[in-house]
Amino acid sequence: MSTPTRIAPWSGLSPAVWILVVARTVNRIGAFTLPFLGVVLTVEFGASLTETGLIVALFGAATIPSRLLGGQLADRLGRRRTIVLGLTGCAVAQLWIAVSTQLWSAVVATLLLGLAFEIYEPPSQATIADVTEPVDRPRAYGLLGAAMAAAGVLAGLLAAAVSHWDLRWLFVADALSCLACAALVAKALPADIRRHREQAAPAVWRDRRLVLLLVSGTVFATVYMQLIIGLPLTLLEQGLPKSGTGFILAVSAVTLIVGQRLLRVRHLDDFRAMTVGYILLAAGLAVTAFSQSLTAFLIATLLWSLGDLFLLTRYLTLASGLAPDHARGRYLAVFGLSWGVATTIAPLTVTQLLKIGPEALWLSSAVVSVVLAILQPWFRTRLARA
Repeated sequence: MSTPTRIAPWSGLSPAVWILVVARTVNRIGAFTLPFLGVVLTVEFGASLTETGLIVALFGAATIPSRLLGGQLADRLGRRRTIVLGLTGCAVAQLWIAVSTQLWSAVVATLLLGLAFEIYEPPSQATIADVTEPVDRPRAYGLLGAAMAAAGVLAGLLAAAVSHWDLRWLFVADALSCLACAALVAKALPADIRRHREQAAPAVWRDRRLVLLLVSGTVFATVYMQLIIGLPLTLLEQGLPKSGTGFILAVSAVTLIVGQRLLRVRHLDDFRAMTVGYILLAAGLAVTAFSQSLTAFLIATLLWSLGDLFLLTRYLTLASGLAPDHARGRYLAVFGLSWGVATTIAPLTVTQLLKIGPEALWLSSAVVSVVLAILQPWFRTRLARA
């Protein structure tokens, strides 16, 4: 008897995965403020380019304790409670930014946003790993990525439309989506399970594979955050409309969705997929370096978005595979520090390299991506046991 084939690449996943996917999709539709944060600080509050870099770096630094707190709370307080807490905190901070009239108030609200921004990530990622077999985790994380990309299409169009008015409305939309997401999680996600105290303190930092994965992930996250933060500022310097960022991010989202359906990404092992991803990312960054029209930026977007398709879920799969069940929240929180560090570094590197020129920013990022592609066989020998 032949083995039945799956009707869809995401069939058979736990209902809890689908609940999280729907909730995060709702949140994603409004969560398009980060790429515009630097523009808002510059245009709406009169911050200089250097001040904007420092403020956004402050936001990034605040996400580091935010991520660690999310991991601790996920394993002790529970996944569902922690997600709701983090999303509510984000909503409060977003509304604060929207109503601010002075730069100092926007800075305080940005700091609060950073402190709440990453709380919900470790429990969300841990919940997916909790209810999914290791072999199915790339599919589950891929579903989350595809759903958020689909929401990103709507979010990009929303950002493009609202950017013609007052950019503060983006923060209002994000706050409302955070509250809607929190309400759905509180009502529909399974009840929290209390962890025993004797399981509360594994030696997370002694796992050398996790530390190595954290270093690699931090380099990738820095390149990724330079794209998110640097693209709007590059368009601004090229004299292109602010709405172009929304269209670029929408095209990126469409590329992720179509790519997941057409490309056999899930049939590659983690390290081969990441090698391909880094090569495509490097190509997109190289094209970005010499783009001067919106059309050229969109071509570059197709390339680096295909690279992201091969990269984003694989890091989460490797990190969740390293963790024991009772400490998965903290393992994913520690790995997630890569994004906090990247969000701290990227605003500084972006603003300083843009002073030299767009080519300096994007070509240096392309070189880093090529190096990471070359190093994947070396990472395989040290992380394959994950």
